[in-house]
Amino acid sequence: MTGCSEIEVKLNLVSNKMMSLKNNGMEEKFPISLIDIDCWEWPQGVGLFGLYKYYKISGKQEILEFLVQWFDDRMEEGILEKNVNTTAPMLTLTYLYEITGKESYLRLIEEWVDWIMKDKKLIRTGDDCFQHMITGDPNDGEILIDTIFMTLLFLARAGKIINRKDCIDEVNYQILNHIKYLFNKNTGLFYHGFNFNHNHNYGEVYWARGNSWYTVGIMELLSEITIDHALQRYFLSVYKAQVKALKRYADKDNGLWHTVIDDETSYIEISGSAAFLCGIMQGVRNGILERKEYEELIQKAMLHIMDYISEDGTVLNVSYGTPIGSTKECYKEIPCCPMTYGQALMILNLQEALMEYWH
Repeated sequence: MTGCSEIEVKLNLVSNKMMSLKNNGMEEKFPISLIDIDCWEWPQGVGLFGLYKYYKISGKQEILEFLVQWFDDRMEEGILEKNVNTTAPMLTLTYLYEITGKESYLRLIEEWVDWIMKDKKLIRTGDDCFQHMITGDPNDGEILIDTIFMTLLFLARAGKIINRKDCIDEVNYQILNHIKYLFNKNTGLFYHGFNFNHNHNYGEVYWARGNSWYTVGIMELLSEITIDHALQRYFLSVYKAQVKALKRYADKDNGLWHTVIDDETSYIEISGSAAFLCGIMQGVRNGILERKEYEELIQKAMLHIMDYISEDGTVLNVSYGTPIGSTKECYKEIPCCPMTYGQALMILNLQEALMEYWH
């Protein structure tokens, strides 16, 4: 394993870079920037969660101050739209509420939960699944694996904080259905999405970052809430099958993953790789996976993933926001650029690597 001192240096660089990340001139195709840290969208939501996790292990007050100021500024500006993706920042707000006790944070958490649960303005599609509605597009009939991280982690945390068992029940139901429609038991991997109107999985592509939302998301979920033992066993059986497949498809030279997992001609993608690595390491550390089975992969991947952090802390080879594609080529053509979720997933990976277990 890479030495603690090097990991700490890289972790600090990556975190500092994210807190100042701005669009570098790339033409974006969404109503809200996915790059600028000062916007309320899902990439920033994942980024904020990564920063919170770094604050949790480092105790750095400047990170906590940044997070509080970020939320205070965005709430004062007003949030453009509630949807699956814009729910992502709410996950970190649940932690900040516990730290600060701010009533304005609790009110927004309760309001957002009501929007999902009571008012049901988060659209339901087939089998009452959460439709993956995004800013400016309801994505009629569509579910995505991304929803697990973007919305369900918040709903689980909110249910825990405000004592709403119905929120936890809804989370479990949604995960079960996302597994039902997106998991391929023959490969052990997830498709990116499913469309109820056309009854298909689009191009049936095994996209890396999409898959990683389950790998790291299920570890976060089970560390935060207590669920029925049978459900936990089921979720973990899927996780183990996925991780077994990930080991098989990891690049033989560097232990990392291609943006199309089963296509070696597609580029190495680092946000998904960092999340996979973090999720696998968490599974080993928590006794869910056998260390001897995954240690060689972890060592190789940790060694090479550090090469994708530039001198100023920018995480490289991170694919831009990716809609569902009908072919593998659609995913291979997505450009790479600095993204907050790339920074955040690297933070999650590096802070896991700092755990005493690994040294």
